[in-house]
Amino acid sequence: MNRVTGYTIREIRETDRDRIIEIFNYYITHGFSAYPDAPVPARFFDVLREGAHAFYAVESGGITVGFGIMKPFLPFDTFKRTATVSYFVLPGHTRSGTGTLLISAFIRDAKQMGIGVLLASISSKNHESLQFHNKQGFIECGRLKNVGHKFGELFDVIWMERELTDSSPEEKPGYQTTRK
Repeated sequence: MNRVTGYTIREIRETDRDRIIEIFNYYITHGFSAYPDAPVPARFFDVLREGAHAFYAVESGGITVGFGIMKPFLPFDTFKRTATVSYFVLPGHTRSGTGTLLISAFIRDAKQMGIGVLLASISSKNHESLQFHNKQGFIECGRLKNVGHKFGELFDVIWMERELTDSSPEEKPGYQTTRK
């Protein structure tokens, strides 16, 4: 378990199904962080979980306030050293270290699995996520112009990558994690 003051992460359990979908649906209906244009049913939890290298819940006071997933980039051995990461943390809990907590866990897990590159697919309308990933050492590596359409607006899909040969957030001074 990793900790940032007031927050912990743990592996997702089946009992998290409804809460994870509730959080994901919040981001579907309140912006461009989640790509679907309409809320998804509880069974979508299985789509999120399927094939995941890591799937974590973020808790505060025993309440799940976010989650993150690390999945294979593509289902071919050719790309086994590359994974994608996604995270969704409810407003009021962002900018509190929760994203860094999740990315640190994914970096640790990725290194243990022999994964050397993390990718993130981000809407061009999601400025907060673009800034967060840049701060975490990700760089833009591709842009698909005007491929998304949501809420009557076109948006780009921006791919950002981080090679795991540089220092990880958990190696930065003043940042501590613990694992049980």
